[in-house]
Amino acid sequence: MTDRQKTGQLGEAIAKAHLLALGLEVVAEGYRYKRVELDLIARREDGCLLFVEVKTRRGLAWGHPSGAVSATKERNIAKAASAYMREVNHDWEVRFDIIAILLHKDGSHTLEHIEDAFFPGLF
Repeated sequence: MTDRQKTGQLGEAIAKAHLLALGLEVVAEGYRYKRVELDLIARREDGCLLFVEVKTRRGLAWGHPSGAVSATKERNIAKAASAYMREVNHDWEVRFDIIAILLHKDGSHTLEHIEDAFFPGLF
């Protein structure tokens, strides 16, 4: 496993723990549709599905992780979310979030949870 993959896995574990601490149910991890992966899918108590993109960095050399989701990535996430919704027969409210994690050299991290980070429109 590469360092990049390890960083991604660590970030997703931190993000999952964050969602669980908020009282959300994580219903899927690493859901794949064609060539797109949805990092985490969570459900609120009211049934709303959250499609969560996790971006993790070990430094700011490549910019803050919250800025790493392009318009193309947003469209791909929306398409994969639509496929998941068809698969589980979900026609209720959805939300697209980003969790940006910056890992520090001392082992700590900073987490930013951006709710309703983007609105893909009709997909």
